[in-house]
Amino acid sequence: MSVNLSKGQKISLDKEAGGALSRVTMGLGWDAMKTKGFLGFGAKTVDIDLDASCVLFDDANKSLDVVWFRQLKSRDGSIVHSGDNRTGAGDGDDEQINVSLQQVPGNVKSIVFMVNSFTGQNFSQVENAYCRLVNADNGKEVARFNLSVQGAHNAQIMAKLYRHNGEWKMHAIGENGVGRTVDDLLPQVAQHL
Repeated sequence: MSVNLSKGQKISLDKEAGGALSRVTMGLGWDAMKTKGFLGFGAKTVDIDLDASCVLFDDANKSLDVVWFRQLKSRDGSIVHSGDNRTGAGDGDDEQINVSLQQVPGNVKSIVFMVNSFTGQNFSQVENAYCRLVNADNGKEVARFNLSVQGAHNAQIMAKLYRHNGEWKMHAIGENGVGRTVDDLLPQVAQHL
């Protein structure tokens, strides 16, 4: 059964999934904002290019690798991005990052997931945004974090997977950020490591 996460909440992935997880998918979904035309005529949707990314950190909180639309696979091959969706069109996840937990190198302590608006719109123009963690072996949703905070920010530090006492846990961060790319967000991530 899926857990609706609140900002700051932490969960054990194995406990929530009912056993050891070997592969997970972090899904990001959103819808473009619908604009209203004059007297209801000329209504349209505005495409918004949100980008999912993740950064791998070691015990010293040093960045080891980045997976994003410009690098769709981690150097070790344990993490793979589904590709860049530039509109948010369609149902379900618009972008996915697949993680083979058993293949993540032992020196990786945490994996931080972020989303940013590459086209620069702020989140007040984004509807139905969420991130979710899915057990990739059986397709069952383990946890969901609704990115319902609307405002003038154009990025969000969503969640962190981290190793603790030999198991993977998840921390729903949900902090607003500023930046069009993962590089812009790295200094903002430091306080959540």
